[in-house]
Amino acid sequence: MSIVLVVNSGSSSFKYQLIDMATEQTLATGLVERIGESSGRSVHTIPWDDVPSADRTDAPRTTERTLPIPDHTAGFRVMLDAFEANGPSLTQHPLRAVGHRVVHGGKRFFEATLITGLVKINIEELSELAPLHNPANLQGIEAAQKAFPDIPHVAVFDTAFHQTLSPAAYSYAIDTTLAARHRVRKYGFHGTSHKFVSEEAAAFLGRPLGELNQIVLHLGNGASATAVSGGRSVETSMGMTPLEGLVMGTRSGDIDPAVLIHLHRRTGMSFDDLDTMLNRKSGLVGMSGAGDMRDVLERSAGGDENAALAFDVYIHRLKGYIGNYLAQLGSVDVISFTAGVGENAAPVRAAALAGLEAFGIRLSPERNEEKSRDPRLISADDSDVAVLVIPTNEELEIARQTLSVV
Repeated sequence: MSIVLVVNSGSSSFKYQLIDMATEQTLATGLVERIGESSGRSVHTIPWDDVPSADRTDAPRTTERTLPIPDHTAGFRVMLDAFEANGPSLTQHPLRAVGHRVVHGGKRFFEATLITGLVKINIEELSELAPLHNPANLQGIEAAQKAFPDIPHVAVFDTAFHQTLSPAAYSYAIDTTLAARHRVRKYGFHGTSHKFVSEEAAAFLGRPLGELNQIVLHLGNGASATAVSGGRSVETSMGMTPLEGLVMGTRSGDIDPAVLIHLHRRTGMSFDDLDTMLNRKSGLVGMSGAGDMRDVLERSAGGDENAALAFDVYIHRLKGYIGNYLAQLGSVDVISFTAGVGENAAPVRAAALAGLEAFGIRLSPERNEEKSRDPRLISADDSDVAVLVIPTNEELEIARQTLSVV
C-alpha cells in the first residue's frame, strides 16, 4: 500500500500523477482540461521506460480523448476510465492516499494536513487570499473524495514551507492593526519546490541539510527565490500573493505601489484593470511581447532591443535577490537553479552569477552549458559555493508529504 495519487486542480482542469512511493517511480501522469466547455480533453500517459517490467502491458504510452466534461466530478470519472482502459490498474495498485496541492494555507497550515470537513472550510475561507487558486483546489478535493471516498486525502500547501519566516521577514511596514485584521503579511509560495530542491541539494552533496545555508532559485513562468538555513525557509521573494518579487513570464514582480495610484489617476484604470496588467500583461511579456524565456533570448540575439532590455531587467532583479540573501544568510554553501528556466536556460544562470566571484561563486562555463535531466554541479572546482541545477519534482514532494501524514 505505497501508491499515492497526486492531484493539482485548477478551475477548468486538473493534472494527476500516480506514484509508487516504494520506489518513488511515476506509474502514470495525466491531464483533464477544458472542464465545463462544450468539448473537454483528457490525456493519459504511462512512462513505460520507468515502470518495472512486471507492471508493463501492451497499452499505448499516451492516450487522448475528446468528450464533454461538465464538471470536476465527471473529470475524475474520465480519469478512472483512463486507468481502467490503459493502466496501471488501480485494483492491482490500490491507493494508499490522495495528495492535493493547495496554494494558500495562510498562517493556519504549516505542514501537510489530513483533509477533514473543518480543513475544507478553512481552505474555502482562505480563498480571499488566493481567489484564483483555492476555490479550484477545493473543487478538485471534493471531486476526488467522491471518486475515492474510503481513502485518506491530504492537503499539501504551497505556503507551508515558509511558515518558519520570522516576523521581521514576513511583516509589511504598514499599520499593524490594519495588517492583522486583514491578514496582510508575506506568505511565500512554491514551498513544495523549495523544500524538495533544498533537500535534494543536500543529498546530492552528501552533506547534512541542517548544516547548509542555501539559496534556491525557482525560475519558471512564475519565479521565486528562497533563502534556506538548516532546511528552514528564512526569507522568500513572493509575498502576500505570488505577484511580489522576481520578474516573471507575465507578472511584474516588485513595483512601487505608487505606480498603481498614478496609473489610476492618469488613465482611469480600475482595480481589475490594474490586477490584469500586473498579473497577465507585465513581466517578460509586458516588456518584450514574449513570456517564454526561450523566445526572449532568441529575439534579443536577433537585435530586438525590447527583448534585450527585458532580459537585463530580469537578471538585474534576480541578482539583487541573490545579493540580498547572501547578506541575510551571512554565508552561502549552495545555490540551486530549478524549474523550466532555471533548469534549461544556461544564459540566465551565467548572467545571474556573473561578477559574484568575490563572494566565492564561480561557474564552470563548460558544466553550465551541459544539458541533462539529472541533478548536476555547474560551479568551477575552485568555487567556494556549490552551484547546482536540481530538477524540481513538486508531485513527488507532495506524495512524500502525503505519505508522511497517513
